[in-house]
Amino acid sequence: MTSVETRQVKAKKETTIAQPDSPEVESPVRSAPTRSLALDGGNYDLKFWDGTGVPKAIRSIRFQVPQGRDPVRYSDSSPLIELPDGSRYHFGTQAYKYRRQQQTVVENKVDLARLHLYACLEADRAAEDLCQFHLQLHVSTPEPAKSQESLRSQLMGVHEFKRNGIPFRVTVDQVEIEREGLGSYRYAQRLGLIAESGYTIVVDIGGGTWITRLMDAEGDVIDENVMDRGGAYELATAISFDKRLSNLLGTTADPAIVMDGFKTGHNYADTGLSWSLWLDDYLDPWFKGIFQTIKAQYTPYMARVTRFLVTGGSSHLITERLAGRKLFAVMPEPQFANVRGLFPINEGLQLCMTTK
Repeated sequence: MTSVETRQVKAKKETTIAQPDSPEVESPVRSAPTRSLALDGGNYDLKFWDGTGVPKAIRSIRFQVPQGRDPVRYSDSSPLIELPDGSRYHFGTQAYKYRRQQQTVVENKVDLARLHLYACLEADRAAEDLCQFHLQLHVSTPEPAKSQESLRSQLMGVHEFKRNGIPFRVTVDQVEIEREGLGSYRYAQRLGLIAESGYTIVVDIGGGTWITRLMDAEGDVIDENVMDRGGAYELATAISFDKRLSNLLGTTADPAIVMDGFKTGHNYADTGLSWSLWLDDYLDPWFKGIFQTIKAQYTPYMARVTRFLVTGGSSHLITERLAGRKLFAVMPEPQFANVRGLFPINEGLQLCMTTK
């Protein structure tokens, strides 16, 4: 090859090399993706759903791990959260492995909104050194008028933390807040469980609270009642003091473990002890107390009520008592009904779900 040919080839190669200051070949800056999440921070479980797959739940208890102590094993269902100040919180069932864990059911769950959000944000599997994204949140609370200001101040903006050792940088751009229980009503509409006329009473029985909303056929709230206490924790507390259980244990039972037992055959953890034979001693007055209160409040509207919609994570306790009653509909998977209804569904998919 002649020297002229060599110079021509070299020049040709140089023209094909990307110049860093050339606007035509600049590598685009990758913007952080945007996610949407429905979050129902309950007293018993933290429920969340991103619109895909099935909703997930994390037991709503935690333990603040001291700096000088190693945490026990963590996972997506029992995550370890680390804040910028170094404080660490272990959520979920693994928190039972520490002493003196904290129970959301005896606290104000609104005050814990930020920590509950961190617990429910799972990492993108493609994330390497940093999980970074924008977030649109859809949350519910028993009384939005009282708590929406606190919720927005905690949730809006930039959040930096570690979840299970993975750094997160999350920017919450939008927080939509709804009354707790309205998500269940909306989901029941998709399933065809709501009558086309008349009033519906939504009965949402949770771990710490129970809530009723009187809805008309257009979905407007006509009346409502929020009981701060009286949910399954009150029932569990009553059972925990019964001598038929405490004498066998040698101490007063933990109401939180009794609550867990409501979903596992009414057994007290792995002790082999059960209250199933005398459960009705406590369940009957608890059940009657709820519905007598409902009847007293909504007596003027009862003639127009065409449906009682029973939902919430503790509604399984009374399902058998409602079987065969035409006015009553119990939500399928009631634990997740509210969070399913919180997540926005486009009209096409909503119609498809309704007419399935």
